[in-house]
Amino acid sequence: MTWIVSLCAIAAFALLTWRMRQTVAGLERRLAAARHELEFLQAAFSRFVPARVVDEIVADGISTHTEKKEVTVLFADLKGFTALSEALAPADLVHILNGYLERMTAVIVEHRGHVSELVGDGILALFGALEANPWQTNDAVHTALAMRSALAEYNVSLVGAGHPPLALSIGIHRGPVVAGLIGSAGLMKYGVIGLAVNLAARVEALTRVHAVDILVTEEIRAELDGRFRLRALLPVSVKGIAEPVATFAVEGFEEHFNI
Repeated sequence: MTWIVSLCAIAAFALLTWRMRQTVAGLERRLAAARHELEFLQAAFSRFVPARVVDEIVADGISTHTEKKEVTVLFADLKGFTALSEALAPADLVHILNGYLERMTAVIVEHRGHVSELVGDGILALFGALEANPWQTNDAVHTALAMRSALAEYNVSLVGAGHPPLALSIGIHRGPVVAGLIGSAGLMKYGVIGLAVNLAARVEALTRVHAVDILVTEEIRAELDGRFRLRALLPVSVKGIAEPVATFAVEGFEEHFNI
């Protein structure tokens, strides 16, 4: 009789162990699936929000701190793109625009910038918004020059494929903004609010007035490395700004000072 009781106890223990292993295995599968889903969401979300902000959201929830800081704002647009888009087939238009945006955003990220918004062919990029960057202004203007070069290379391939070349215009300004997550429960983005953003857009529009492709403000000029070659232009009145805005055309960068 004793051996029967012992055998039953062993069988019960084995059954319990098997059930526990099945439960643990199921939990491990669920955990792995949850981890995979989280990694997928982080990767997808990072396409729209900087990785640093994504990490903060994962760690602390949806609320991240909002702060006032001084940033350099770069606003870029394509000249005459609306008219060009009306002459292109939809598939060609999207293909050309995607190629342009891919090249420009890669240049911005390479120079420590953050692409805050893509609106049609317009690009709003921020420097010094995510973390302190004492070289943010130099980075932004180096970015503009690199965008100029990248577009020239892209235009070679466009013309070779029978498409017209693209023309870029860039305005850059530096000033205080409020930075943080902006939006609703259903849609959020990391962005900035302030006069600096509006003025960068106004300066970009002035490129058409002055017939140049890259313009910067006095606030940018005052912070720049002396090796940037700038050309002063006449101040022009712009909407929303009391005084005429002085701007400088960016012509290039000298690797070495001329003595």
